[in-house]
Amino acid sequence: MSEILNEPASDNRPAIDEFLRAHGAADMPHPGGTLLQHLNRVSRRLADWGAPPEVQTAGLCHATYGTDGFAPSLLNLADRRVLVDLIGERPEALVHLYASCDRAVTYPRLRAGERPAFRDRFAEADLQPVAEDLRAFLEITAANELDVFEHNADLAARYGSAMYRLLEPVSSLLSAAAWDAVRRELGGGAAL
Repeated sequence: MSEILNEPASDNRPAIDEFLRAHGAADMPHPGGTLLQHLNRVSRRLADWGAPPEVQTAGLCHATYGTDGFAPSLLNLADRRVLVDLIGERPEALVHLYASCDRAVTYPRLRAGERPAFRDRFAEADLQPVAEDLRAFLEITAANELDVFEHNADLAARYGSAMYRLLEPVSSLLSAAAWDAVRRELGGGAAL
């Protein structure tokens, strides 16, 4: 049975699925099963929220270079061109942005009405993502964390309220559907 849960966000979806499988995502444990299952659920959630196809594709591949919260990577940063050729420049740039986030530095900088300085953990430098990229980053963050919390009650209990408090000041940067899901599923801690 296929682990693909939604219609392709990209005409290249079968090749993306094969890439993820070939690089170990179907065998890598992750809350809710495997990393591949998680990636598909994140992409599906983004699709359900009405995210643009390039954001859905970035969500599908968001852990390719590892993340600050999930160290294993599927592809070395030196091989970024492989992912660009597979999914396109814009989705790959969003994957790289998501993977590069130094959460300990960037998250406290997320405040209402401000464009935060984003800390790139790979370059060890601050950058200012354009508003559209920041919105995509936050949308993928919400989809990712909600999926993790849905499949790991311990993590939800420990970090769900903090994630709600993190996203609340920048809720205007999320789509209405994403913010509604965050409110409904985290509810400022009430759901925990």
